Amino acid sequence: MEKVIINPSLGGSESGNIRGSLIEKNYNLEIARKIRDYLTNNGIETYLVRDSDITLTNQQRLNIIEDLIDPGDHVILLTTMLSSGDDSGSEIIYALRDTDKLSRIISDNIKDTGINVLKYYQLRDQTDTSLDFYEIIREPENTESLIVSFGYVDNSFDNSFLINNQGLLADAVGESLVDYIKGENIYIVKSGDTLYSIAARFNTTVARLKEVNNLGSNSLTIGQELIIPESEEDDDSNIEPPTSGEYIRYTVKPGDSLYKIAKNYNTTVNALIEVNNLTSNTLSIGQVLNIPTNGDTNGNYINYTVKSGDSLYKIANSYNTTVNEIVSLNNLSSTLLSIGQVLRIPTTNNNTTNNYINYRVKSGDSLYKIANSYNTTVNEIKSLNNLTSNNLSIGQVLKIPIN
Repeated sequence: MEKVIINPSLGGSESGNIRGSLIEKNYNLEIARKIRDYLTNNGIETYLVRDSDITLTNQQRLNIIEDLIDPGDHVILLTTMLSSGDDSGSEIIYALRDTDKLSRIISDNIKDTGINVLKYYQLRDQTDTSLDFYEIIREPENTESLIVSFGYVDNSFDNSFLINNQGLLADAVGESLVDYIKGENIYIVKSGDTLYSIAARFNTTVARLKEVNNLGSNSLTIGQELIIPESEEDDDSNIEPPTSGEYIRYTVKPGDSLYKIAKNYNTTVNALIEVNNLTSNTLSIGQVLNIPTNGDTNGNYINYTVKSGDSLYKIANSYNTTVNEIVSLNNLSSTLLSIGQVLRIPTTNNNTTNNYINYRVKSGDSLYKIANSYNTTVNEIKSLNNLTSNNLSIGQVLKIPIN
């Protein structure tokens, strides 16, 4: 079982650093809650060591952590804190027993929010260099433990950034943990495997396996690595393209309600009732509804359907826009998203031309990953960019079809 335990440092009688409106114990808890909400929305079991303003000793924290861990769990323990002093930027400390992989991912994503990352590192005890300096990293040996200090409260830029971008920082850390835990599904071919047996095992198709792995035949070799495509739990097969500039057609699924549909499509229950001439809020599975789109989907924005693992930060970064622009265009009151929710993404900037946008390749990208993010296919991207292979270079600019 994958679990994340978040340990907001300080609390109760221990206030920590106080600079203006920023009180460290409160900030640590607030950002921990936002990270928890992000992870929970992405199906990751997450707990807080404290969820209120209470004082806890280190031993009490360790006891709570131990009680949350079951045999066989893989647990990531994340402690949130702030720093004081003359420096500026975030810092990440990870355990001597762990690799730097998770810290690197968090560092890259925090850096993309606009705040500097000073370093990610391991800190040894001065009296016994075989041990971690911090007890909260050292003692829970059956966890992958790290501390994230989000910034320096004495630095005016950091202080302002921390206050105004708490949700953005929480999304960056949450996205990092989701990417690290779920990762790209890799399967190692074993004796007796066939594309058909692997496809059946992972609820996909032979054609899909061949597409994402760029296979020219059905032949496999023992030890070969295959990318297993994500299952489409929330596909868009129940959504029809707009029949005009005003509506899209939506087929009601089990569990739907007018409130849920209205929320996902940035409209209101009353608007749905009026457009569809409904006499009550009762829906039938298979019923087709007209959903108002409030404008032209090919003009100043495109419609984007939220998928598992998405965040406003990730979507904004992918479409070369900003979180604030998406929030403003969609009248969002928070940064939390729901799978299946439809967002308007602004396309009025210079990266949009006709029926494609320009995308700059980042570390960790692949054609499959980019195609999946933009609801297109590897072949469409290769065709539009005249690519002869699946190899990409960091910084390479690709045209991504948006229709």
